[in-house]
Amino acid sequence: MTKPLGVILAGGLATRMGGGDKGLLQIGGQSLMAHVIDRLAPQVVGLALNANGDPDRFADLNLPILPDTIDGFAGPLAGVLAGLDWAATQGADSIITAAADTPFFPRDLVTRLTEAAQGQTHPLVLATTPRRGDEVLKSGGGKRINRHPTFGLWPVALRDDLRAALQDGLRKVVIWTDQHDGREALFPAEPFDPFFNVNTPDDLARAEQLLEQA
Repeated sequence: MTKPLGVILAGGLATRMGGGDKGLLQIGGQSLMAHVIDRLAPQVVGLALNANGDPDRFADLNLPILPDTIDGFAGPLAGVLAGLDWAATQGADSIITAAADTPFFPRDLVTRLTEAAQGQTHPLVLATTPRRGDEVLKSGGGKRINRHPTFGLWPVALRDDLRAALQDGLRKVVIWTDQHDGREALFPAEPFDPFFNVNTPDDLARAEQLLEQA
């Protein structure tokens, strides 16, 4: 499998932060998005941003801006589809996605996801971390893991299938990935979960503290 393209997912509504672009909030004197770009760009052959609304607010990033093609803020799968459609125009086989509000994800994200996809006809892998203590299990079919559905490896070959699923009303990432025998790549969660994301003002304050450990 050739090295994938990267797509940063920033198409959400950020309701718990009062709206706006979470990726433009700052820690350590840089935006969350800048931290994400710093980690993802070296791992991929090209990078784009999935975002809705006026693209000019991201002009300084010098990235292709990919709006959702499914109306109604259909969730991360809509951003994945936008990324897959863009990748198809670039002649790519796959994309790696990362969330714009998750500044500490692993620097070996692409390596681990692609290794987990070995032998798959259509590489489809989600990042996971071990469930710890009394942490709420987000997903995982009863397994003691947390799936991180905005961090994954996605095949361009399944983009039309994904489009049809979204048009039929599907919104939950893991339902679609499970339908296509998606796999999981397990990442360590020490000293903290690398997929920690900023949803609230308290999260932003914690991210500032975690920056020294990242």
